[in-house]
Amino acid sequence: MARVLISYCTQCRWQLRAMWYAGELLQTFEAELDEVVLRPATGGMFRIEVTVAGVETPVWNRKRDGGFPEITELKRRVRDLVAPERSLGHLDRD
Repeated sequence: MARVLISYCTQCRWQLRAMWYAGELLQTFEAELDEVVLRPATGGMFRIEVTVAGVETPVWNRKRDGGFPEITELKRRVRDLVAPERSLGHLDRD
């Protein structure tokens, strides 16, 4: 099982965005995720990390990756870590 951590800037009012991503990930990966954690932060931070078997992997960083992920891209990146053999159906099509 895996854990997703979403750190978001409270000063930028990104809590709703973080909650939406969390809900989408929980709905898509209900059997693969133990938890999705929202962590308030400051300074324009918006990062998503996945921990599988004690190994933490950065999935998205707003400053590094440029803005916010499209939900399809986020789900692909999370899937590649938590259930690489799993198909995401229409999300896997170009």
